[in-house]
Amino acid sequence: MPYEPKHVFASLPQMERGFSKVIGGDPKGNNFLYTNGKCVIIRDIDNPAIADIYTEHAHQVIVAKYAPSGYYIASGDESGKLRIWDTTQKEHMLKYEYTPFGGKIKDIAWTEDSKRIAVVGEGREKFGAVFLWDSGSSVGGVNGHSKLINSVDIKPSRPYRMITGSDDAFSVFHEGPPFKFKLTLRNHSQFVNCVRYAPNGDHFATAGADGQIHVYDGKTGDHVASLGGAKAHNGGIYAISWSPDSSQLISASGDKTVKLWDVGAGTAVSTFNMGTEVTAQQLGCLWQKDHLLSISLSGYINYLDKNNPDRPIRTIKGHSKSIHCLTVHKSDGRSYIYSGSHDGHINYWDAETGENDCFSGKGHSNQVTKMVTDGADDLVTCSMDDTLRFTNLNKKDYSASDVVKMDTQPKSVTAVAGGVSLAVGIEQIVLLKDKKKVFTLENLDYEPQVADIHPGGTTAAVGGNDGKIRLYSIEGNTLKLEDQVLDVSGLVTGLAYSNDGAYLASIDEKRAATLFTVADGYSVKNTFHGHHAKPVSLAWSPDNEHFATGGMDMLVFVWTISDEERRIKIQDPHRLHHISSLAWVDEHTLVTTSYDATIKQWTITY
Repeated sequence: MPYEPKHVFASLPQMERGFSKVIGGDPKGNNFLYTNGKCVIIRDIDNPAIADIYTEHAHQVIVAKYAPSGYYIASGDESGKLRIWDTTQKEHMLKYEYTPFGGKIKDIAWTEDSKRIAVVGEGREKFGAVFLWDSGSSVGGVNGHSKLINSVDIKPSRPYRMITGSDDAFSVFHEGPPFKFKLTLRNHSQFVNCVRYAPNGDHFATAGADGQIHVYDGKTGDHVASLGGAKAHNGGIYAISWSPDSSQLISASGDKTVKLWDVGAGTAVSTFNMGTEVTAQQLGCLWQKDHLLSISLSGYINYLDKNNPDRPIRTIKGHSKSIHCLTVHKSDGRSYIYSGSHDGHINYWDAETGENDCFSGKGHSNQVTKMVTDGADDLVTCSMDDTLRFTNLNKKDYSASDVVKMDTQPKSVTAVAGGVSLAVGIEQIVLLKDKKKVFTLENLDYEPQVADIHPGGTTAAVGGNDGKIRLYSIEGNTLKLEDQVLDVSGLVTGLAYSNDGAYLASIDEKRAATLFTVADGYSVKNTFHGHHAKPVSLAWSPDNEHFATGGMDMLVFVWTISDEERRIKIQDPHRLHHISSLAWVDEHTLVTTSYDATIKQWTITY
């Protein structure tokens, strides 16, 4: 194969304020899984840089759970589709697919023999169903609730029992199979967000928006205790998870803490303070082997330290929203990938290990549209918040960044060594020197879309909505329009000079890539066709012999400049998602990203 997947840097869970996030764990204790958009993400719990992504749902996936056997995963989406698929093979073959009810699936539970599944949520005609995994035949009913059901669990040993928790503030205890309504538990005063059985089946616990946790007898449903007395937390509780030995549990709350409880004593052993910002609200948790995980509203995954409750052992960061731009910067012999997303978040990744972090301080407040490095040590970014930022890559702190306010929303930015940068916005082109505006061209007779400065620093190419590329000479602190105009077939969506300045490549909405030879008066060297829909990103390989394009057709092509027929086609690299940005780590390593909030690296062999 001319290309091989090399690394996957997975997205974080998709979070929503006021709603719990279910994290699943595999029965062997090696992996955990969660959802983001249409993806189910499986990560190695000891080394979360190792990730696998399942993308076969047509709608947003809400929850995924391993079967106790470990061989299958059931995942449910917002349309009411439940897919049961194989975990042992890379292809994740679909075993069965059901639609137990029309509407959002919020939680899933298996019986310990992996033969029956309970599914609950926000159905239009009913709020839950319980059935045989291989035939879909009903094994009872999920009854007793008047509003949507948030959570379900099944006793992990015979005789089976099932517990559900709902927005109607009740929990309902079922006996089975076939599962039948037995009794209603009325101890909560607000939404019941999470219900979970202890691994030994002796007890189950319910947690609610009223800040209470109640513990019950697993076989009879009798109330045993309330953890922490009247209130377990000062805010709503979104998730609970039992210890493997069933003696303790952790709870995640909107009060920005996670608590570790001794269930027998009914008291908190320790309280993990997760921060003061709203984004530190805790919406999910998982106790897996010795690992205690919690998920913040920010999407960050925290590995909690029992011995030091105020400082997690590690925090996994990344993106939870779609990524729109990428660039690569080398520092001390290592390559780092920088990525900017829809919510204004910027992250940086060690290209080899996947270790990552975000800039500290307050940065962009809206989508990061484009990012480049300036040949010195600054990351230059433009955003829908109408600003350009120059952020020092050594300090990685927004407070050390220079912010330039733009008159119109910037669409694209480019920069070269020597402190020269150029931004294009609605009806204007702005030249900047040493992070300050020095010259603005306004009232243009076309709409500039993208720009790039020749590595020599004296010429800028600007692509317009009229299918033309105009060349401007940079003379001191001014821009001067040159006579020559380059024609392409449609609105220019991307353009870039090769690293040695020998070529200019462009892509346009008519699906063509055009290559110009700079030294030969910008004569057309080649045009490349292959995309089925608009390409939106273009990146030159460091070898100056190849460039990559990616777009709305979910394809990436690597083109050879000397031969239009020699191409490498990467089919659907981010399954079901458009390509949003490309970059190169080295001449054989291509980085791709997409609206799936995931970054992938590919080994390219020519």
